Amino acid sequence: MLKFNIRYFTLTILLFLTEVYIALYVHDNIVRPYIGDYLVVMFVYCFVKSFFDFPVVKTAIGVLIFSYFIETMQYLKMVNLLGLQDNRLARIVLGVSFEWIDMLAYTLGIITTIGIEFLLNKKRK
Repeated sequence: MLKFNIRYFTLTILLFLTEVYIALYVHDNIVRPYIGDYLVVMFVYCFVKSFFDFPVVKTAIGVLIFSYFIETMQYLKMVNLLGLQDNRLARIVLGVSFEWIDMLAYTLGIITTIGIEFLLNKKRK
């Protein structure tokens, strides 16, 4: 089950750098709020698959549930409840604003991830 995968790890690094670039340099109304959320589930998925050889769909669903959980914590203002409202890192990682469209972005990101995985696995066979 525990198995390092350099391909997923490389994708994790690339997605992380993309997310950092978006966070630091993109200040628009589409890429930063929506594409960032679309990509973040792919980042988390690749991170998990970098170290664990879990099945594609189970991993994807787990990541999606985790993403929904984080978004729900934003709805509940968890950063404020934990007294971390002045902590920039906590505000970035946990987020501070709930949006239903973020749930859609996460869902589309996971659907894309599963689709890519199935296409790549089909090619390998």
